Amino acid sequence: MNSFQYYAPTKILFGLDTEGEVGKQVKAFGGTKVLIHYGSERVRTTGLLGTIEESLQNEGIPFVELGGVVANPLLSKVYEGIQLGKEEGIDFIVAVGGGSVIDSAKAIGYGMIADYDVWEIFEKKQKPTGCIPIGVVLTIAAAGSEMSNSSVITNDTLGLKRGSNSDYCRPRFAIMNPKLTVTLPDYQTQCGCADIMMHTMERYFTNKGNMTLTDEIAEGLLRTVKKNACILHENPEDVEARGEVMWASSLSHNGLTECGNGGNDFVCHSLEHELSAPPYNVAHGAGLAAVWGTWARYVLKDCTHRLKKFALNVMEVENRGSDEEIALRGIEAMEAHFRAMGMPTSIEELGITLSEEDCKELAKRAALGCGGKRGSAKVFYEEDFYQVYLLARKH
Repeated sequence: MNSFQYYAPTKILFGLDTEGEVGKQVKAFGGTKVLIHYGSERVRTTGLLGTIEESLQNEGIPFVELGGVVANPLLSKVYEGIQLGKEEGIDFIVAVGGGSVIDSAKAIGYGMIADYDVWEIFEKKQKPTGCIPIGVVLTIAAAGSEMSNSSVITNDTLGLKRGSNSDYCRPRFAIMNPKLTVTLPDYQTQCGCADIMMHTMERYFTNKGNMTLTDEIAEGLLRTVKKNACILHENPEDVEARGEVMWASSLSHNGLTECGNGGNDFVCHSLEHELSAPPYNVAHGAGLAAVWGTWARYVLKDCTHRLKKFALNVMEVENRGSDEEIALRGIEAMEAHFRAMGMPTSIEELGITLSEEDCKELAKRAALGCGGKRGSAKVFYEEDFYQVYLLARKH
């Protein structure tokens, strides 16, 4: 049995029209002046931003706004937010969007507290000492950042993508109206579903012991997302399916599915972060799908028991043959699901052609980004990263 601590302090308001509660929640958590942080102007044209502004005005809470967050959020925008926040005396941030906006808000929150360059937190040269309180209005179900302790930022000067984890940045509240995700393009929806599944699988494929109840929660979550990804692929306006996926997004990355595990894996995230950093800038969920099958085959002999369990309980393959044969059929079934949803299963399908030298550079950066080694299904070093990049180029 592995000991664990579970901490998930975020208040969730889930349901239709909950976005009108923003002002009351900010006030309840002590906010007196808000930075509304968002991505594209779509949140304005849909009327969502207006609803949030009115909600804050009704509570007598002044605000300023900063838009322009892009996928794989940039450090330059974080710096802009820190400067604006300090100039305006901001004491609360409301992130309106998905994981990129929330992660950017978290980094701004760190930077407004820190007396050093916030990038040093992501380089692991400094530890956070606090974060301006954050609330979330979620518009994309994917990253799970609305309940997590993580933030991932791309340094657009150095071309590096790095993450930081700290309970300081956990949002105070998250407002989750599944209807806000209905207009997402199918590709973006499916990228989100792949990301949700991968957040769960990174905690599932371990070699240091697991808890049966946690396994069953993870397996149920994975089956639910897989099922509803298919529903949304055919009918993107199914609000019930979007609700299932939205709640799964939060539970996949708030620590629940790692309780009782003897450590997590997250090698696929290390592999993918170098593909979604400059100059490649791929969509995060698509990048994860592109490398997962190769990673799974690479660790098959080291993690057969978990891959077999996944094959039987999540992918529901037939229980016949050797353990490795069952596990391999599970990998193949997962790849087939990705392809059916329009997700890539190789780096080439991301539109990227890598030379051996490119793979060596990516491996070097991946190893550097995780401190030299990472993994639980199999511990990866630079050579392992290199081999998977080579093998993942084509399916």
